Formats: sequence, C-alpha cells, structure tokens
Amino acid sequence: MSAVRPEDAIERWLEGRTPRPPDALLARVAVALRAEDRSAPVADRALAASEALLRRLLAEDCTTRDTAPDLLAADALVTYAFEADTDAGTDPAAVDARAAAAMRRISRLAAE
Repeated sequence: MSAVRPEDAIERWLEGRTPRPPDALLARVAVALRAEDRSAPVADRALAASEALLRRLLAEDCTTRDTAPDLLAADALVTYAFEADTDAGTDPAAVDARAAAAMRRISRLAAE
C-alpha cells in the first residue's frame, strides 16, 4: 500500500482498502470527513471526524438502533486513522502517542 498524503483524496484511499468497506459505511464516513479540514493529514482528519460524529450522537442522546450505522462509521474512522498512519510509515511511538491522546479525547466526550 502507498503512503497517504494530506493532498490525497481520502475517499479514494478508503475505496482502495482491502477488503473494501461496504458502500453504506463508505457513504457515512465520507459525509463525516467532508466537515473536516481537507489540508489536515488523513489520520488527524479521520480522528476529528470520528470525534465530531460521536459528539453529535451524544448531544442528541442517540442511543437507538437507528444510530448504529453512525456509531459504526465513528469506529471505522478511528480504525482508518491508524491504518493511514501505518500506511504513511509513521513511527510506532508516534502512533502509540496518537492512540493515547485519542482515547483521552474520546473518553471525555461523554462528560461534555
């Protein structure tokens, strides 16, 4: 796999994943990503999109089965953030630091 650069179209990168994500998941992920800074690195953009999606779901008290696709998209965005880091050859220590920071930020969302 090739490295993912900020200027790459993240949607194209996602469509090239193996196995390819289901179309419905790709669509929800794409919507979440559109709201984020396109110039940001893919990993940063995916984590920010996941946090924004989770923040919205929590604010709207969305705890029904109808919100499951959005929760799956938020989860997928976090996964894709770390896959992008790996594809880009990010130093493992930096990936660990990003993961720890992401866990702290995401865990604080429920308290907002």
